[in-house]
Amino acid sequence: MATNNTRPNKVLVVDDDVRIRDLLRRYLMQEGFEVMLAEDGKALNRVLQRDSVDLIVLDLMMPGEDGLSICRRLRANGDRTPIIMLTAKSEDVDRIVGLEVGADDYLGKPFNPRELLARIHAVLRRRPPTEVPGAPSQDQEVVKFGPFEFDLSLRTLRKDGADLPLTTGEFAMLKALVRHPRQPLSREKLAQLARGREFEPFDRSLDVQVSRLRKLIEEDATSPRYLQTVWGVGYVFVPDGNA
Repeated sequence: MATNNTRPNKVLVVDDDVRIRDLLRRYLMQEGFEVMLAEDGKALNRVLQRDSVDLIVLDLMMPGEDGLSICRRLRANGDRTPIIMLTAKSEDVDRIVGLEVGADDYLGKPFNPRELLARIHAVLRRRPPTEVPGAPSQDQEVVKFGPFEFDLSLRTLRKDGADLPLTTGEFAMLKALVRHPRQPLSREKLAQLARGREFEPFDRSLDVQVSRLRKLIEEDATSPRYLQTVWGVGYVFVPDGNA
């Protein structure tokens, strides 16, 4: 898949299973992606030292440094490259922890490559676009609330002028909420707005991303002013921080 008809998007697949690496390499190349492979965290480091990538498909269970540790390390070092984590289908706790440490989405194993492709497209659509001088933006607006400025064009969140890091998933979630001020949004609606897909019952990933946003925005994440819970419904963005 090309970006602005210039170059194919680069996807780095990190998995210790050579069969999965080879399957995804062939499948994603057929879909127009440039694919790089790594069998563990050390190989990932070597790839990222010599090249930049548009998205990382990261297996959670690997010998040595596992996917959670890799994701946590990348985010701690300021790397905001979108990450889709591959998890065991039954391990909901791992999925939640993956999102808590900064993954943008997840997919349980075994999976259909077409489903992974759909997730990749969805995450890349939420990614900040490559800036072209003089090109018009689809979102030329800045939402201000409290000490914060949320720039929908630059896809940045600032507090008193200082940038706050957002993953692509967190940006999409915050955008969905601020675009509907004082309007309670259900989890089903948020899944459609932020991810472009149906909400899965018992999926706590939306709650995890809201929780991460609260830790960035709220003075007290346990008593939020801006991103409030509407019991029995979902969440609501309150610009002035009042109930």
